[in-house]
Amino acid sequence: MLRTSTTSSLRLLQTLRQPACRRIFPNICFGPSLICPSPKYISQTRTFVSSFIRRNEEQPPESSKIEKRENIYTIPNILTASRILACPILAWSILDGNYHLATGLLVYAGLTDWVDGYLARRYNMSSVLGTILDPAADKALMTTLTVTLAMQNLIPTPLAVIIIGRDVLLSLTAFYLRYSTLPHPKTFSRYWDFSLPSAEVRPTQISKVNTALQLLLMGVTTVSPILPISIQTPLVGLQLLVASTTIWSGMSYVFSKDTVRVIASSRKKGDNIP
Repeated sequence: MLRTSTTSSLRLLQTLRQPACRRIFPNICFGPSLICPSPKYISQTRTFVSSFIRRNEEQPPESSKIEKRENIYTIPNILTASRILACPILAWSILDGNYHLATGLLVYAGLTDWVDGYLARRYNMSSVLGTILDPAADKALMTTLTVTLAMQNLIPTPLAVIIIGRDVLLSLTAFYLRYSTLPHPKTFSRYWDFSLPSAEVRPTQISKVNTALQLLLMGVTTVSPILPISIQTPLVGLQLLVASTTIWSGMSYVFSKDTVRVIASSRKKGDNIP
């Protein structure tokens, strides 16, 4: 009977020395001088310890519960960023009257816009940041062209106010959506960490048409000073059309329910924030 109790005690000590049990009993030293308890007590203790170890192994460690991140350093995103970086050069070329350089930059912007869209679809390089960065590049290009061409008296000032006013309102709305959908903690660094997607903006159909018409108007207006003939009459008609679609597209974002998809809400319950 004594040998059986001693053997059971030694097995119990080996179990209690496991890391999971040591976290429960950090201040207890399990040495060889432990008095041998009764077999019933040993059995109850072993059952408790085994149950605890099993529950501890089933639960994933806290470090594994991290937020989903995505790769933002893709070729489409780099091309889109290059269009944004080209905007200051485009502005300088228009204000300096160098419309040949401005036309070349517009061609570059159009080609990179097509290439990054093709790569994102063909090689599955799409990202949530891309859905934000691509329209942001279009708006940066549009704002640059609108301001500089208006300063050169190539487009009417009221049309420039309509285009820029719509973009400013949409930009402020986007900043608010980013803040409201970002999971806690809402820190400054996490707000600008676009590898943590929180919401995706989906452009409406009229918005796509309006963007195409705006780019067409700005492109034709930029090229018009170097053309051998005057196209002022067609430009006036295109300006009125763009003014109408700009207002229409702005209202579509206000009244449409499918323009924003919140990604953070789809996070599994219980996931922790790093």
